[in-house]
Amino acid sequence: MAILHNDFFRLIGFKKRPKSPWDKYYGKKNMFYTIPNMSVYEYIYNKHYKYKDNIAMEYYGTNVTYAELYHQIDICARAFRSQGVRKGDVVTILSANLVESIYVIFSLNKIGAVANIVHPLSAENEIKEALIRYSSVMLVAMDICYEKIKSFINDTEVYKVIVLSAKDSMSFFYKIGYWFTQGRKVEKIDYKNDLYIKYYDFLKYGDNYTKEDNERITRDTPALILHSGGTTGTPKGIVLSNGNFYSSTIQAEIALPDLSSDDVILAIMPIFHGFGLSVSITDAFAVGAKVVVVPQFNAKTFDKLIKKYKPTVLVGVPTLFEALTNNEGMKDVDLSFLKYVISGGDTLNETRVEKINEFLCAHGASVVLTQGYGMTEAVACVSVDRKDDTHPGTIGIPMPGVYVQIVKPGTDEEVPCGEDGEICICGPNVMLGYYNNEKETNEVLHIHSDGNVWLHSGDMGSMDKDGFITYKQRLKRMIVTSGYNVYPSQIEEIIERHEAVLNCSVIGVPHPYKVEVPKAYIVLKKGYYETKALKKEIMDLCKKNLAYYSIPKDFEYRSSLPKTMIGKVDFKKLQEENNKKRKRNKAK
Repeated sequence: MAILHNDFFRLIGFKKRPKSPWDKYYGKKNMFYTIPNMSVYEYIYNKHYKYKDNIAMEYYGTNVTYAELYHQIDICARAFRSQGVRKGDVVTILSANLVESIYVIFSLNKIGAVANIVHPLSAENEIKEALIRYSSVMLVAMDICYEKIKSFINDTEVYKVIVLSAKDSMSFFYKIGYWFTQGRKVEKIDYKNDLYIKYYDFLKYGDNYTKEDNERITRDTPALILHSGGTTGTPKGIVLSNGNFYSSTIQAEIALPDLSSDDVILAIMPIFHGFGLSVSITDAFAVGAKVVVVPQFNAKTFDKLIKKYKPTVLVGVPTLFEALTNNEGMKDVDLSFLKYVISGGDTLNETRVEKINEFLCAHGASVVLTQGYGMTEAVACVSVDRKDDTHPGTIGIPMPGVYVQIVKPGTDEEVPCGEDGEICICGPNVMLGYYNNEKETNEVLHIHSDGNVWLHSGDMGSMDKDGFITYKQRLKRMIVTSGYNVYPSQIEEIIERHEAVLNCSVIGVPHPYKVEVPKAYIVLKKGYYETKALKKEIMDLCKKNLAYYSIPKDFEYRSSLPKTMIGKVDFKKLQEENNKKRKRNKAK
């Protein structure tokens, strides 16, 4: 049923329609779309009948049709309900991209539970904190995480741990290969302990469960908790509603009109990353495309994935495209099958974009790289460049139904066209807020003078007269490495826990394909000296308390840190020193 324009703005929280000079690229019809009052599961399921015989997922020799996908989701949903999980309950998922983890996410959504998705390589203390902070009633975890969780699981509210394995959906020969390369190294789990159960044994609980579920799930029902440090670096859970999440899928269907059931999408971006879950999986399911599920990205073997699956849609962070262009195995590969090549998670400068486009052209591709911009607080995708009318150096125009303003930092005062300011976002994909954190929520969600709620991104940029946005820099000291947000203050706090450390300062330094990696400058207390044993202790402290991508790749010990005139650590000075050092090393 069509809705009036005024109803559109009411449904997604607008009091007054903001300016949108990019309208002409979408047309009025596509700017005013319906926001269905249902769950993500319902939205996708309602489209599946015509695709039921299509391959929904391929995973190491195993194909899953759309009919089987929804059958497995139904069984899993009934199993959760049989064990007491209800609407509003939080279930934590600690997994890479697996067929089973995707079943779990959508089955929880079907019953109205909230999926709290955490990086499986998070540090032990980070996992424990995630379970306790969000009052998780159950945990779905890969077997490789058992060594971490067994030591603290009894200190949480979790009453059942469902164990997944990367081998579960592999075909026979792949399972054998996995066992000899990785599987035999995984610690054996004590399944005699009733707390732990294998995933496919868990499903048996749902076989005979027939009780009807009458809970009404709407677009406003919380669906997911994804994780970010926001603009401050303090760990926060981003609560996304059903409407938040599938609005991004509706937007993708409009902004990427060539997506179809014939497409093949590599799901390399992880499910705990909003960009990966929405663009690589949910958007693909909405059009009946095939998702090739990839649990772990390996730059060295990336060429084999490309040759084998011939993906028509390639979505990833800059690291992925560096791997594409630098892989020796890609020399003679024909890429004429590509329809979309989209980079997000961090920006690429024009030189790097030009290099990637030259590579694509030399390998027969008829498309060029398009850049997007987003943040988890807005379901990852806020803007994207035009496929057939790219504007190099920009991050494109806002997605349909999303509005962007550039304002003077710390205000809601819009700056003139072409001037730099803070990027602010308004639309149906903007989060409900940070979990149980009203203070932090109010710091980023502001009601502007137009009466609308705007998300302040903490990023600087400008907008031209047609609505194309140019990203400039981050307002805060955030490092982006391979698309992941890394916060120097968090790393500094961990390192300074060591009794030998007086001060620590962390900066981002350039990396050939990860864009940036953290580097730590450490000043030791009097009486302590730089020894191998001390270095190991500090590294072990980082490994225990930081995600692997947050661990500094370089440590420099020095007698003091440069200071500003008011006594603060001069981070710019450290950056300048590091840049000069790099130039000297290159000159040698």
